[in-house]
Amino acid sequence: MNAKFACSLALALLLGVSAQAKDWPKIKIATEGAFPPYNMQNADGKLAGFEIDLAADLCKRMKAECEVVAQDWDGILPGLNAGKYDAIMAALSITPKRMEVIAFSVPYVSSPTVLATTKGGGMENLPGTGTRINLDDDAAARAAIEPLRAKLKGKAIGVQVSTIQADFMNSYFKGVADVRVYKTAEEFNLDLEAGRIDAILAAAANVKAAMDTPQGKDIVFTGPAFGGGPIGIGSGVGLRKSDPELKGMFDTAIKAATADGTLARLSNQWFKLDLTPPS
Repeated sequence: MNAKFACSLALALLLGVSAQAKDWPKIKIATEGAFPPYNMQNADGKLAGFEIDLAADLCKRMKAECEVVAQDWDGILPGLNAGKYDAIMAALSITPKRMEVIAFSVPYVSSPTVLATTKGGGMENLPGTGTRINLDDDAAARAAIEPLRAKLKGKAIGVQVSTIQADFMNSYFKGVADVRVYKTAEEFNLDLEAGRIDAILAAAANVKAAMDTPQGKDIVFTGPAFGGGPIGIGSGVGLRKSDPELKGMFDTAIKAATADGTLARLSNQWFKLDLTPPS
């Protein structure tokens, strides 16, 4: 092969790779629309919440026209890989299990997983209340959780279907607690408030939002806060592995929103807490 031909071939291959890179002038984003304050639907049916506002900001930075659509939670990952939409912004925790099937942007929020109960129900001040447990060290985590297992034996604990919290309960409390699976967080909040279950396990930000409603005035945190391991490192944009250009665009936009304080402002606005992930 002469040098001129080799150079021409290399250039052709390079141009071929470049031609395959996809532009993203329009992006369709799925959210649940039932997980306040991350995402919800107003009385008029319009989507609102932290992730809706964040999506608008990120899309402006990416110079993309975006459409945000509601999607049932239990079908949200299959829908992404089936091409129904291009990205997910739905409090989707970044975990090793999910990273096997989809890609993620850098995290845009980090909220620990917590137990919550109601005042006077006998579940306040469970072992470890006020502490944090890092699940990355499985042996240490199980030792710290053991006293909690005794207190939750036979108790009805609500979790949302297909969540890291459901996985957590199956990993650490299978055969101990009566784990009840709900389609939405709103449903298990209603059952907790009505006394039909003893506690819920959910993201701290979501529980805090429930506490701030008139119906949730008697909800309190109990037991330790959990992070790491199956809980993950925070929530990010869910993406197909076949779309690296789109991941790069979201990563750049999220980092810019973090650097200029937009992410902290939106977090404080919607959560009354700064849940910006540590850098």
